[in-house]
Amino acid sequence: MAQPPFQPAPPANADRLIAAGRAQLRAGRTGEAIKALAMATRAAPQSVAAWTALGNALHRAGQRKEGAAAHMRALQAANRDPAFGRIMQAMKSGRPGEAHAQLAARLKAEPGEVPALRLMALLAMHGDKHSHAFTLLARMIELVPGLEEVLELARRALMAMPSQAAHAALDAQLARQPGHLGYRSFKASQLERDGDHAGAIEMLRGIIAQAPQGVSAWISLGDLLETIGRTQEAIEAYRHALSLRPGHGYAWWSLANIKANRFTPEDVQALRDLLGKADLAEGDRMMASFALGKALEDGGEAEAAFAQYRAGNALRRARQPYDHGRTADLVARAQALFTPAFFAARAGQGDPGPDPIFVVGLPRSGSTLIEQMLDAHPAIEGTMELPDLPRAVARLDMPGGRYPESLAALDGDALAAIGRAYLAESRVQRRTDKPCFIDKRPANFQHVGLIRAILPNARIIDVRRHPLACGFSAFRQYFPSGFDFAHDLEDIGRYYRAYVELMAHWDAVLPGHVHRILYEDLVAAPEREVRRLLDHLGLPFDPACLRFHESGRAVRTPSASQVRQPLYTDALESWRAFEPWLEPLRTVLGDGLAQYPNVSAR
Repeated sequence: MAQPPFQPAPPANADRLIAAGRAQLRAGRTGEAIKALAMATRAAPQSVAAWTALGNALHRAGQRKEGAAAHMRALQAANRDPAFGRIMQAMKSGRPGEAHAQLAARLKAEPGEVPALRLMALLAMHGDKHSHAFTLLARMIELVPGLEEVLELARRALMAMPSQAAHAALDAQLARQPGHLGYRSFKASQLERDGDHAGAIEMLRGIIAQAPQGVSAWISLGDLLETIGRTQEAIEAYRHALSLRPGHGYAWWSLANIKANRFTPEDVQALRDLLGKADLAEGDRMMASFALGKALEDGGEAEAAFAQYRAGNALRRARQPYDHGRTADLVARAQALFTPAFFAARAGQGDPGPDPIFVVGLPRSGSTLIEQMLDAHPAIEGTMELPDLPRAVARLDMPGGRYPESLAALDGDALAAIGRAYLAESRVQRRTDKPCFIDKRPANFQHVGLIRAILPNARIIDVRRHPLACGFSAFRQYFPSGFDFAHDLEDIGRYYRAYVELMAHWDAVLPGHVHRILYEDLVAAPEREVRRLLDHLGLPFDPACLRFHESGRAVRTPSASQVRQPLYTDALESWRAFEPWLEPLRTVLGDGLAQYPNVSAR
């Protein structure tokens, strides 16, 4: 909101002006309230309370744009406010009760204080109270519409909620604001999450009709069309997004990630020109680097392609650094807790449901191929990388408990309840009456002990691939989230060694429980390996599993294009063109590389 030049009054005047403005607002004299509160912000330009009260008064007067600007000033002021500093310190130091008490007091005095709403939402999300967090974030969206951080937090809160609760929360907001593009976009994402692709497409096309210049809706439509195998339409959607915003890095990368798409020389030049712009946003630069790397790789320019992959990963790593200490600590604590005695003491406990088949490993190892093959079997349904087991882990890692040690205190009834909750929460992803379903989240290899404790009859498949091939494939892939280790060759090597070590532990304490399959063996002898796999699952062989590429199912991973084609051997050795630059990975892998495929070696 534009303000005339003003000689700041002494800060002591600010409290009096804020109190006067609030009193005027309570009395219904909105114009007078705004005048007093504007004076308060000039008297104390760093006052969160002054800017918040002004923002609320402006919203009451219908001046939403000006009100949002005032709330943004409140957010900026909170970064330098000692009171908010103390609240954040309490949150970081593991004192959530103290932080909650201070935030609750602020929100009681001023319910629309945006910085307090933000921190209270973060606190609720950390405490697995995602429905409450979404309610707080919805208030923020009303007060500060279009703030990307808030929209992303709201999306994360919804994704962490059980599907029914997420739909209820969204429907309540859409009943109040039927045309709200943000909530309609969230609804489309929720429909896709539930497997209702037709409903999601209809919602996205409605959003596009309402706001045809909205790039994000075109991107979401492209993602969804690629998920269900309508590749050419997906390419057209991404191209349309680029016609609206030529510098959209995600659109470029999405095109690069479609195997059927090939960039033209004009596309390559456009990417070079884009990366040559000094003012290109970091996120767009990162994804455009990955896209140009793929284009150069397809053109046989391995050294130049690797340089682009390295540049994109460097930006990604700066945003999401990997802490290997946390991975190593979890592995060590899992080895200490999950012993043969631990499982013997819990024999016969947990939920006996035999439905789940967990496919674990590293990204780009061939797990999506295994899922696609098994989904073709009449008894098995593929779903997605389900969030339900990580949600259970988060609940077990709450303040007052630490995962996995918190499992030791649980009795059989408690373990069975966790298993039942997993089965109930994952039910929404099942679209058929097939008796078995797949949860294909690679990082679940960390939780094999938990799976055995809560779902003793679940089956687990570990898919493994040559570590240099798998490691480089991860390095050249842009991952939106979830794989922080994949942005540095040495980090990939460390993570791979931790994975091998923990899987060897599961082999030792749960002999025969995990079925291992090598990607190279699967490609060389698919029928033999599929028969072995189905024998382990206790299911008869079905030749449809070898015709997996004929399936029309939705595939929500970067490998979607590949698994819609017959098995091919190209990928087995493609990493060798980049071998001269993989020495950091080779060095960290050490004997882990030499021992492959002796996959149980530590």
